[in-house]
Amino acid sequence: MTAELREKVALVAGATRGAGRGIAVELGAAGATVYVTGRTTRAHQSEYARPETIEETAELVTAAGGRGIPVQVDHLVAHQVAALVARIRAEAGRLDILVNDIWGCEKLFEWDKPVWEHSLDKGLRMLQLGIETHLITAHYALALMIERPGGLLVEVTDGTAEYNAAHYRLSPFYDLVKTSIIRMAWAHAQDLLKHGATAVAITPGWLRSEMMLEAYGVSEANWRDATKVQPHFAISETPRFVGRAVAAIAADSDRARWNGQSLSSGGLAKVYGFNDVDGSRPDCWRYLVEVQEPGKPADVTGYR
Repeated sequence: MTAELREKVALVAGATRGAGRGIAVELGAAGATVYVTGRTTRAHQSEYARPETIEETAELVTAAGGRGIPVQVDHLVAHQVAALVARIRAEAGRLDILVNDIWGCEKLFEWDKPVWEHSLDKGLRMLQLGIETHLITAHYALALMIERPGGLLVEVTDGTAEYNAAHYRLSPFYDLVKTSIIRMAWAHAQDLLKHGATAVAITPGWLRSEMMLEAYGVSEANWRDATKVQPHFAISETPRFVGRAVAAIAADSDRARWNGQSLSSGGLAKVYGFNDVDGSRPDCWRYLVEVQEPGKPADVTGYR
């Protein structure tokens, strides 16, 4: 896939860590210029108080073969997003790919709590960080993207439309955010179609993000040790897997066939033939329904 996106300019909003970082790196590996945004820099940390920075992500993009450009942005602050898009216009003159991966809520959601038990402040903050940021960013960035036909908007969420329709996702707040993003991608698709652009929602599977690995007390090098605690973690995937899915769509001249659809890393791997960095091809969402939820022993045979 190297150089297939050499002339393309991408913005990955929310690229400090996790799926956003994986997507940014894979777009870079395909040759794209990638603006990577987030709140944490080497000089300033967000409330996450974590070590990952947008500068580090940009360096990984460049090392992969693209050009990474870090820009500190709080995507809830409209004038910062407007300034970001103005900078992209001035420096690159175009925007071909927008990836909305803004989240920042791992420390906010409370598992299996109804609305009357869940912290209201944390829940409403999730709606701001998980929904409002995407709309603010789309408002400014899509106006630039549609100036050229062929643009791509990717809305990153958790769960496919099919899975989320049949499963209650943790709490009303989390459930609303993750299902709203899928509908948001569909809504944008209706508007973008008139401009020759495409919008999709995409979900990774069980993501081996920096925070997930830390929660299990492992690193990417020894992640399989976590299966001693949670055997079904065997179906997990790196952030680069969903990154390869996004890069594959971006390089597909027939990507309009996906317009408005809810997609997954595992599903797209079957279509485009890419693998995760370890050569596997995890199909997490099918595995959850067919193996984990029925209470069967962990067995990824046929799912990786």
